[in-house]
Amino acid sequence: MSTKVDLAFNQNEDLNKQLVFDLKTRFKKVVLGGGEKAAAKQKEKGKMLCRERIDYLRDHDKPFVEIGAFTGEGMYKEYGGCPSGGVVAGIGYVSGRQCMIVANDATVKAGAWFPITAKKNLRAQEIAMENRLPIIYLVDSAGVFLPMQDEIFPDKEHFGRMFRNNAMMSSMGITQIAAVMGSCVAGGAYLPIMSDEALIVEGTGSIFLAGSYLVKAAIGEDIDNETLGGATTQSEVSGVIDDKFPDDKSCLDRIKYIMDKIGHYETAGFNRVPTIAPTKNEKDIYGILPADRGKTYDTMEIIERLVDGSEFEQYKEGFGKSIICGYARIDGWAVGIVANNRQLVKSKKGEMQFGGVIYSDSADKAARFIMNCNQKKIPLVFLQDVTGFMVGSRSEQGGIIKDGAKMVNAMSNSTVPKFTIIMGNSFGAGNYAMCGKAYDPRLIYAWPGAKIAVMGGEQAAKTLLQIEKASLIAKGEVITPEAEKALLDKITDRYNTQMSPYYAAARLWVDGVIDPLETRTIISEGISMANHAPIKTFNVGVIQT
Repeated sequence: MSTKVDLAFNQNEDLNKQLVFDLKTRFKKVVLGGGEKAAAKQKEKGKMLCRERIDYLRDHDKPFVEIGAFTGEGMYKEYGGCPSGGVVAGIGYVSGRQCMIVANDATVKAGAWFPITAKKNLRAQEIAMENRLPIIYLVDSAGVFLPMQDEIFPDKEHFGRMFRNNAMMSSMGITQIAAVMGSCVAGGAYLPIMSDEALIVEGTGSIFLAGSYLVKAAIGEDIDNETLGGATTQSEVSGVIDDKFPDDKSCLDRIKYIMDKIGHYETAGFNRVPTIAPTKNEKDIYGILPADRGKTYDTMEIIERLVDGSEFEQYKEGFGKSIICGYARIDGWAVGIVANNRQLVKSKKGEMQFGGVIYSDSADKAARFIMNCNQKKIPLVFLQDVTGFMVGSRSEQGGIIKDGAKMVNAMSNSTVPKFTIIMGNSFGAGNYAMCGKAYDPRLIYAWPGAKIAVMGGEQAAKTLLQIEKASLIAKGEVITPEAEKALLDKITDRYNTQMSPYYAAARLWVDGVIDPLETRTIISEGISMANHAPIKTFNVGVIQT
């Protein structure tokens, strides 16, 4: 390795390790939820915090894949924020059974539901439904956050959709267990009662359609919350709840007991053998991935550090070189990988192709490979670092739209599970073709240096600048060079903020931001959960040839 290459590797490594350090620092802040004072109040009531409940419940010899840790980051500042969307969710194991766990965080506005809270809960349910995972709800919520009720209550993907999903999962035979460990009020009261098992903790748990204050206002009845809907009332008088428990731990122990008895169902039958660690050092990824996201690099070097034994069998290696396709194993699971090639390569006609751009031949190859993986029942992994499809007269005349549509069609109709990792850029239609969020990947995560937007920051900022300048000139304003630069800087800063993976994670455009070294675990656990659900027959529909 030359001194120049060594220097570039070290610079990349320093930057990417700093990005990972920033990721871990942000996560430590997220774990605090609503803060130490709010946590102390929960403790005074004899309650465990939501992350403590999950930690006590889950098996520690198996991974826990958190969903939406950065949900709500930077949002709702006028209301004091909503860390993690006021709910912690993730895929873990309880008594040896993989499941989805969803726990309200009562330190965040008493567990009240913001719009993003609803979106996160629905995402957790979507994952459970798609993969036939048992789901455990640890309920501790004051209900809808009233100042924003118009953004959470009435629409299709709002609060009520959760109870529709309860009913759908019940009809699908997916086990649902709910533990009322704090407040459970109004419409939220339907969630535990529409679950298969409903448990409650004495002294802290309560469930009713309307609390004592509302009852007094509505019908003039004087009654306290414990008598109205506490553990004894709802388990021994109304029979709404199945069992009551003296404290959080005994309630969680019952959930473990129940999970230990659940039977097994038909699986998808994905191929798995004993795992082999990559022979190439995974930590080298930090040095390979460029600090400058516009620079080229060898994507194969990344792939060989993610797959078992660093073994990867390419599909049509000499054709459509701007996308790499091939077969490998990740943690023993057979996978088909579709990755953007970030190198400058020569096409079959001897023309140079830009790294990270999708050309007609590459789209055609990827479509064929996706169909082959469906035929063989091999899960698909998309590694995104894409600037978009090639534009210009030559591409248009070569049928780039047709070939791009072919790839999108095959990917959209894929019935084997899809998993997406955004390693770097994720721009424009490239995001779509490489299985962005709109195309239902079972899981989608981003690395800390990822950028997600309709186009690159520099191009977008200059385009937006021209629009804003035209608007100001139309109003008769004079734009000096200094004013133009200040305007461009402002636009660039705003756009760069919106390209951040944390901006995407806050809005659940991705399921989270991860250290690249966590990628193998995420994909392996994703395939493990997907294996719970038999897949449908693949039918790609009409494709233009």
